[in-house]
Amino acid sequence: MSNKSKYLYNKRKVRTRFRLRNNCTNNIRLSVFRSNTNIYAQIIDDEKQKTLLAFSSLDKELKKKSGYKTGNIKTASEVGSTIAKKAKEKGIKEVYFDRGGYLYHGRVKALAEAARKEGLKF
Repeated sequence: MSNKSKYLYNKRKVRTRFRLRNNCTNNIRLSVFRSNTNIYAQIIDDEKQKTLLAFSSLDKELKKKSGYKTGNIKTASEVGSTIAKKAKEKGIKEVYFDRGGYLYHGRVKALAEAARKEGLKF
């Protein structure tokens, strides 16, 4: 990643999180991080500054199911649906989606749509 790309990414990330924290009334957010090979999702309570739930494509069962290919849209949608199921079990129904500066397409979009399909509202 070039210096200009890093600069623009960091600027977009700060702007996104700033808007989320100022505009949201509910302090629970679904944060997404993606690397070239994996995708991570966690539900964070900003008021208490604690991570309530976390799930990623590094899970052993998910790796076996996906055939050890974890950097694709199919795996991202599995992560999204699993995090939504876990949130339902804990009683979390509504969150704010923090894409963390990433554009809303590809794996990030797949994760969000799968979480919505499982009943998580944002």
